[in-house]
Amino acid sequence: MKITVFKYLTRQPFWVNLIVALVALFLLAYLFLQSLGWITNHGSYLKVPLVKGKKVDEAVKLLESKGFEVMIQDSVYYDSLPRNTVVKQLPDPDATVKANRTVFLTVNRSVPPAIDMPKLEGLSLRFAINILERNHLLLGDTIFRPDFMKGSVLEQQYKGSRITAGTKVPWGSAIDLVIGAGLGEEQMMVPDLVGKTYSEAKAILEEKGITLGSIQGYPVHDTANAYVYKQNPDALDFDKKPVYIQPGQIMDLYLSPDPLDVDSLKKKDNKDLFQ
Repeated sequence: MKITVFKYLTRQPFWVNLIVALVALFLLAYLFLQSLGWITNHGSYLKVPLVKGKKVDEAVKLLESKGFEVMIQDSVYYDSLPRNTVVKQLPDPDATVKANRTVFLTVNRSVPPAIDMPKLEGLSLRFAINILERNHLLLGDTIFRPDFMKGSVLEQQYKGSRITAGTKVPWGSAIDLVIGAGLGEEQMMVPDLVGKTYSEAKAILEEKGITLGSIQGYPVHDTANAYVYKQNPDALDFDKKPVYIQPGQIMDLYLSPDPLDVDSLKKKDNKDLFQ
C-alpha cells in the first residue's frame, strides 16, 4: 500500500516537518530572486544615444531600436532652430541606464505659436520696441504722422490694418507703428466739413494730417454714412474770417444720421452767443 507524502509527513516528528518547511521556503525564495533579475533586466544596461537635433520621427525610431521607451513630454518654439526637431533629451546622451528605460524628449514645434498682441499705443517708440522684442514680435515700418504726442505710438498695425491689444498674431510677426511727429510750424485753414459724410470728413482730415478727436452728436447706427452738422474748431470765426490749425492738432466732429439744415443750425449758434 502506497504512502502519500502528506501521510508520510504527518507521521514524522514536528521538528522534521519544520526543517522541510524551511527548506521549501528557502528554495522558493531563491527561485524568486533568480527570476527577478531576469524579469527586471537586472545587470542589463544600455547607453543613451544622442538624438538632440534629429527629426522627431528619426529620434523615436533610433531610441526604440535600442530598446528604450520614448515619451514626448513638452514642446517649445525657437525660430532659430529647425522645426519638428529634438531640442532636449532626458537622460542625457551617453548616460548608462537600464534597458527599457523611458527617454523624455522636448521638441521644437512645427507651427509657430500664437501670441497676444500687446498694447503699444501711447507708449514711447523705444519702450514699444522693447515690448515687441519681449513678446517675440518684430518692428515693421515706422510711419510718422503730425501729432502733439511727439515720439509716442499713435497706432499699431498688422498687415496694413489697425490691430487691437489681445488679438492673436503668429510668433515673429512684423508690427507697423504710427509715430507722432510733433506739431510743425506750418499752419493751414481749418477745412469746412459741415454737410459732408463722416467717411468724406475723415478722409479730408487724414489727407491734411489733422487728428480726429471725439465724435459726438445724435445716436447713429451707420457712422460711415452719417453727416457732419458741426465741427470744433469751426472753419470760420465770428467775423467770418478763416480759422487756422496746425497739422497734428485735434478736430471734433458732431454727427447726425440724416442731413440737417446747416444754415439754421449756424444761425441758432450765433443767436446763442448773444444770449
